[in-house]
Amino acid sequence: MGSLTAFLDKSTARTALLLALGMAAVVGTALLFQYVGGYMPCKLCLEQRTPYYVGAPLMVLAALVSKSNRFVSRGLLTIGGLLMAYGLFLAIYHSGVEWSWWAGPTDCTAAATNVTSDAGTLLDDINAIRPPSCDKAALRILGLSMAGWNVPASLVLMVVAFRAAWKA
Repeated sequence: MGSLTAFLDKSTARTALLLALGMAAVVGTALLFQYVGGYMPCKLCLEQRTPYYVGAPLMVLAALVSKSNRFVSRGLLTIGGLLMAYGLFLAIYHSGVEWSWWAGPTDCTAAATNVTSDAGTLLDDINAIRPPSCDKAALRILGLSMAGWNVPASLVLMVVAFRAAWKA
């Protein structure tokens, strides 16, 4: 029986680390598009990152405590699954806003303005810049926006987290 418990503990730790890497990869991709690709995120895009920012460190913690306390590890995996469920909800909501299936938040409809590269007007630009509108996808890859791609990413991570938390 001891070897089965050790296998499950290693499996839980590996799954938690896999989830941490997956969450970091998803939010890292979004950050690359922002800082390398130059795609400015809207308000909903930024909100969609929160479950990943919280979830990735929690999954590392779940992996670290999996050997010493399976109950805590499974609780953290459940929280990770709930975070990804929330991320899935946000991604579906944002995708629906982009496809005009429903209205988005009223404070997320202003179009972005251009930033000048002149350092002398930088302070003026800070007050004038508005983030992109939530109802316009800045980029579509294979027909899906970044919010659209977040739907399957969140769904897969949610299922993996819940399965790892609730396995026998």
